[in-house]
Amino acid sequence: MSEVISLSPDSQQSPKVGFVSLGCPKALTDSELILTQLSAEGYQTSKTFAGADLVIVNTCGFIDDAVKESLDTIGEALAENGKVIVTGCLGATQAQDGGNLVRQMHPSVLAVTGPHATQEVMDAVHQHLPKPHDPFVDLVHAPDSHSFGVAGIKLTPRHYAYLKISEGCNHRCTFCIIPSMRGDLVSRPIGDVLKEAQALFEGGIKELLVVSQDTSAYGVDVKYRTGFWDGKPVKTRSQELIQALGDLAAPYGAWVRLHYVYPYPSVDEWLPLMAQGLVLPYLDVPFQHSHPDVLRRMKRPAHGERNLERLQKWREACPELVVRSTFIAGFPGESEAEFEDLLQFVREAQIDRAGCFAYSPVKGATANELPGMLPAEVREERRARFMAVAEEVSIQRLQRRVGATMQVLVDKALSQGKKGGVGRTYADAPEIDGVVHLLPPEKISKTLKVGEFTKVRIVGVQGHDLVGVPV
Repeated sequence: MSEVISLSPDSQQSPKVGFVSLGCPKALTDSELILTQLSAEGYQTSKTFAGADLVIVNTCGFIDDAVKESLDTIGEALAENGKVIVTGCLGATQAQDGGNLVRQMHPSVLAVTGPHATQEVMDAVHQHLPKPHDPFVDLVHAPDSHSFGVAGIKLTPRHYAYLKISEGCNHRCTFCIIPSMRGDLVSRPIGDVLKEAQALFEGGIKELLVVSQDTSAYGVDVKYRTGFWDGKPVKTRSQELIQALGDLAAPYGAWVRLHYVYPYPSVDEWLPLMAQGLVLPYLDVPFQHSHPDVLRRMKRPAHGERNLERLQKWREACPELVVRSTFIAGFPGESEAEFEDLLQFVREAQIDRAGCFAYSPVKGATANELPGMLPAEVREERRARFMAVAEEVSIQRLQRRVGATMQVLVDKALSQGKKGGVGRTYADAPEIDGVVHLLPPEKISKTLKVGEFTKVRIVGVQGHDLVGVPV
């Protein structure tokens, strides 16, 4: 059964809402907004479907497996509760006949909205589960609710949080249906973004993960107009935003990590900020492929041969840079030579962390109409071959860390670290990269605490992970 989010203790007086959040960090931030609004209006959350007055399911619709998980979760909630509101990317997905896919599969749901639709979800909640009599019920004081004032409720552990800087995307990549779900790029006002970041740092987070559909394009839609923060003018542009986030993080000793970065030339300006230690020398860049012909069929905004040059320049400017990326194997029309080009790119580019999807013919993606659709077994076989090469490169990169002493953010500590724990270096984003398995400290007096930094001597490599001793 999908995990039902619970933020507050049970109450006999207040109406209860069950909540499940599926999909990516961008969907998680949508869930956080809805839960913040529910809490502000006095609704409680239920730990189970059966114990709730209604259930909200925030869905994902990006690939077939995600669609199945979302539809299964909706069915589960209907079976156990009967009153279900659906939001998220799958809510915006059309069926083959042009109707709404969710309503077609589950006609008894109470309401369906697309992603980033807090008000529409709240309207549906109000219709089917009226507000509590006292709208000022204090729910967000509970220590386990992860509330950060103006930044609202966060569903991540207390020591890190996602900060969404924009919604939507201006690209029309042929394999992707996100623009049809989330629309074109809409950048948040820079003052609002920085206000949320400040509230998170003041609330004690030690790692801020910047997310969007296209972080490099922040401000393009508003022509980089001047906003205001702390009484000073500041441009709505990624460079200025990153500088400001780094300045905000510095007094707290916190990390700022950048995700979903397209390799535009403007990213070159970020590397000096990373070399200075203002933000983490870590870039999550969705290259998707390397061969120019495949990239053209994908309608990607950058070409592979330039990406190798760009990576080389980035590493010259910031030798500590770590690059993670995602790729697609078996794209329609991909020849064996084009696939070999991709394998060679991963070797030459020395991608630290790589993920790979076998091409999935998602409904609505224009790539499905391209000639040369490969059999599923060929797509899967290429994905496996890709991952074998990517893992080889990644492990070689990890081996260089052995013997180094690194700063690690502690995610788990057993018996205050006396029995070891789990943490992450700057090279490891939560849930998608590796971890550092922490052995018991050398000094008996040393303790570890979740959400705090510690120095660790790296002593070994274990698959995609490191092994270290706190010093």
